[in-house]
Amino acid sequence: MRTTLTIDDDVAFGLKRIQKDDPERSFKEIVNDVLRKGLVKDRVPKKKPFKITPFSLGLREGLSLDNIEELLDQIEGPFRK
Repeated sequence: MRTTLTIDDDVAFGLKRIQKDDPERSFKEIVNDVLRKGLVKDRVPKKKPFKITPFSLGLREGLSLDNIEELLDQIEGPFRK
């Protein structure tokens, strides 16, 4: 099929760069290959989103978050600095 296509400058630059790397291929071949790859990419089913289920680890008995300095002293010792 023959058609007229207006290509944005940045896309044309990318296509020309591909052609520069492989000068034996015509511009038409390069455009068709890139379009085919783009169409196939859209048909690939999307993966199920990765989901993390958080849960509380809690705080050890006898420790309190009210005083952070005191908590750090209890956990790491008084010479932690």
